[in-house]
Amino acid sequence: MLLAFAVFYGCSVKKFIPEDKLLYTEGKVEIDTASAATKDLKSIKEELQNTLRPEPNKSILGMRLGLYFHYKAQKENPGFITKFLNKKLGEEPVYAADVNLPNISELLLNRLENKGFFYSSANATMIKDEKNKKAKALYHVNLSEAYKLEKFKLDIADSLVIHDAIKATLSETLIKPGMRFDLSTMKAERERIDAALKSNGYYNFQANALIFEADTNQYVGRKFDLFLSLKKGLPKKALIPYKVETINVYPRYSLESKSEAVDTVRYENMNFIQEGIYFKPKRLAPYILLEEGALYDPVTSNFTGRRLSAIGSYKYVNINYKLKDSISSTDSIGSLVADIQLSPLKKRGIRVELQGISNSNGFAGPGLETSYTNRNVFKGGEIWKTSGDFLYAFQISGKDRSGLTSTEFGLKTDLIFPRLLFPISIDSDFFHYSIPSTKIGVGFKYLNRSQLYSLSSIFTSFGYLWEANSFVTHELNPVVINITNLSNTSPEFEKILAENTYLENSFKQEFIAGLTYRFTFSEFNTNRRNQFFVNTNLDMAGNLMSLFGKEQANGKKSLFGQEFAQYSKLDVDFRYHYNLNLKQTIAFRLFAGLGLPYGNSEVMPYSKQYFSGGPYSVRAFAIRSLGPGTYSPETEGGADSFFDRTGNIRLEANVEYRFPIISFFEGAIFADAGNIWNTKAIENLPGAKFSSDFINELGIGTGIGLRVDIQNFILRFDLAVPLHDPALPKEDRWVNDFGSPVFNFAIGYPF
Repeated sequence: MLLAFAVFYGCSVKKFIPEDKLLYTEGKVEIDTASAATKDLKSIKEELQNTLRPEPNKSILGMRLGLYFHYKAQKENPGFITKFLNKKLGEEPVYAADVNLPNISELLLNRLENKGFFYSSANATMIKDEKNKKAKALYHVNLSEAYKLEKFKLDIADSLVIHDAIKATLSETLIKPGMRFDLSTMKAERERIDAALKSNGYYNFQANALIFEADTNQYVGRKFDLFLSLKKGLPKKALIPYKVETINVYPRYSLESKSEAVDTVRYENMNFIQEGIYFKPKRLAPYILLEEGALYDPVTSNFTGRRLSAIGSYKYVNINYKLKDSISSTDSIGSLVADIQLSPLKKRGIRVELQGISNSNGFAGPGLETSYTNRNVFKGGEIWKTSGDFLYAFQISGKDRSGLTSTEFGLKTDLIFPRLLFPISIDSDFFHYSIPSTKIGVGFKYLNRSQLYSLSSIFTSFGYLWEANSFVTHELNPVVINITNLSNTSPEFEKILAENTYLENSFKQEFIAGLTYRFTFSEFNTNRRNQFFVNTNLDMAGNLMSLFGKEQANGKKSLFGQEFAQYSKLDVDFRYHYNLNLKQTIAFRLFAGLGLPYGNSEVMPYSKQYFSGGPYSVRAFAIRSLGPGTYSPETEGGADSFFDRTGNIRLEANVEYRFPIISFFEGAIFADAGNIWNTKAIENLPGAKFSSDFINELGIGTGIGLRVDIQNFILRFDLAVPLHDPALPKEDRWVNDFGSPVFNFAIGYPF
């Protein structure tokens, strides 16, 4: 209590307010509705309240911290911390003398007239508290009876072509008999009619060409008729529809293009103008929804632009329209030429990246990653990407693991066709928003851990990726094959496998073939205050092969002499961002995943199991050092501990407050909770089985972070400490080891 009083007193600004000033603390609107009732009084009052200016200085629990830091910074030699707090949080004081009561009263009456409450009245009073050096403004509004609409009429000459077009839109009008006069509704109606006319070819029409006129002379009471007419003197070109008569496509457009004539190919009623064949017309035409002879439609134009951008070969996509001929007084329809200008990205690109790797499992060393990309390999927008990586790491920490090294290299090639490759022909218009891409991938990976084992794998996939709308993306891979081979196992590693049947079985599943599906909903690229993200993954393997597999002596099935894994796995990643402003965000995340082996498999393949801990998980625990359940390896940091910490159930929750510090530095305060479990009890993993007591088996941690934002490239540094460690005895799990934080370095935000 004394502490709270001391903080409040210390942050009091009364002593800083000049003698001849009163701090403006509040503006309040009171409405008298004795003579006029309205259903939406609450919303009207909120609108009037939001009109008040200026806004008082912000107050939190009675303390005006921003104002306090401002006053402190005005003192002689304020100090670095005070200057910093003033720069980030300080506010200029708002005094009673800054409030112009007559002007605000007029503004309130203007807002009421826009809502149909003509002849209302408003008076304002500044209530002063000289003793406490503050004042507040009270605005008293007498609300008149609102004007109500009796009739809505179209006042445009029948002889004009646009008359019938506007009349056809009125079936969806926002103007309804009996409604209150409302200027914002009329503006919205103008925009609605303009959009409807544009979609019916009226290329040169503008919303401000529509005029609403109200007539109250016909009535004694507060009623009015509303007339919709056109602005006088509109040119002929604004009053007629247009059709797209010619479509010119420039597959290799640039401002530096030669002005002389180049080759023109006529295909699907479009002119493809390019020097030679940079992009095959038959491959580009399906992306273009414009049609010669069709009326101009901005929606179709926007869809075409988005579909062309999604190919991945173009930097800019511009669709420009121009009048083909001048308009005469007798023309009832005009003609447009559509120029589709496509500016390509660089066709080929090579990237080389040197890396320094430091993993939480005690390995560190150099790495190299290279890639080659061709963005138009077959002149149909196909993207060929080949990437290779190499990593050499050596053990720098961990008990009983001196001399361990890790060598890893891989090669992967992806070929992406910006169209649907499917045995049955599917109309491209079926995917109106975007055309699916077909992706074929193949790769090889080799990992050698000295004194332990070697693991090599080849993998391939075939699938489709498409956007259903601006928020939803689907990815379906009906063919996913991964074949691994464990070799060069050392006696030490053989002993580990012999003592842990669960681990041995997970490594033995060398043949994985199935399908994967991913659903993503994301609002993170919008300017909304509340943003949601959902990512759902389904992974199924072995079900089709089980129908054709041959049963072996051990009861399991094989195909082409290979035992195959059989399982289903589903996980959901839900994220929510609440943006306090452009630079401050509270981010939440929930993750839940479950994998179930069955049929040919007793356990999930090792590569498909979940792990917990690390920079994208529960940051107070190193990678793979948390779980499963309450399990703790006998030799913490030993060779066996790295492999055991996996499970087929994963639950996690995270919350993080992100805020700016200075320049491109950002800060964060976070808390994480989570763990992994197994659905079955495992002999050599005591405490790993999921139970109803899972809440008490969560690893919980908190910490602070620093982010370096270099043109949206985020370098992240996090320091986290555990608060609840499930590996400890139940009575000792709540810990406060703040002296030994876990350091995490990563690229990008954790969620």
